[in-house]
Amino acid sequence: MTKQLMIYERAVPVQAEAHRDWSVKTGTSYAFAASINSAPLLAPEFASTAQDYAIVFAGEGDTVFPAVILGLRDDQNAFVAPDGSWTGRYIPAFLRRYPFVFAASGDAARLTLCIDAEFEGVNTEGRGERLFDSEGNRTRYLEEMLAFTSEYQQHFARTEAFCKRLVEHDLLDKAQVRFEVPGGGRSELRGFRTVSREKLRALPDEAVLAMARSDDLELCYLHMNSLGNLGRMAERIADAEAAPRYDA
Repeated sequence: MTKQLMIYERAVPVQAEAHRDWSVKTGTSYAFAASINSAPLLAPEFASTAQDYAIVFAGEGDTVFPAVILGLRDDQNAFVAPDGSWTGRYIPAFLRRYPFVFAASGDAARLTLCIDAEFEGVNTEGRGERLFDSEGNRTRYLEEMLAFTSEYQQHFARTEAFCKRLVEHDLLDKAQVRFEVPGGGRSELRGFRTVSREKLRALPDEAVLAMARSDDLELCYLHMNSLGNLGRMAERIADAEAAPRYDA
């Protein structure tokens, strides 16, 4: 699995003076995510995600974070249709908060709300939702997006703590998956980690109890059970690529 590709092209701080006339027209297109084969995932999303997607852990050394697998090849998102619509039942919060994102200051003590200025829905013609009213005050829409992004950041910190405990208990092993490709041959997805059932069983009782009380144990089993979705994804991609195509 390749390193997570950023979907933000030019994130700029949201400011009343600079963006008083800006509006954001959102819709149902996720074309901006068509070329990523994974996306960061928050701990509260595991239950919804595990029903259809595979959850893994990505990163280097002691720095790991959950990721949802969206495709089995580089630059492939199997859940974005040609018209930009999302074909899965659940959309990761990482994509739903777009085009907004928090950026940290140099010392990470302060967070600033930013927006991707290159997002196709950004405009100064009044299409969609305005960011500021005529007096330069935040609109209800901007307040809602600020609240959503703030909540995302809180869950991000909780998820980081969960991953740190997995590393401390040495529960993660490197993994890879091999799958058939249309026309014959095999390919593989690598560069991610999964929780080892054997290592989890070998934990001392007090560690297991602490994980159960913090919900870490539930997250581990949701992750492990979700790995079965990798095979179904491979079949889905193979069927889609093998289907006949007709020109209009």
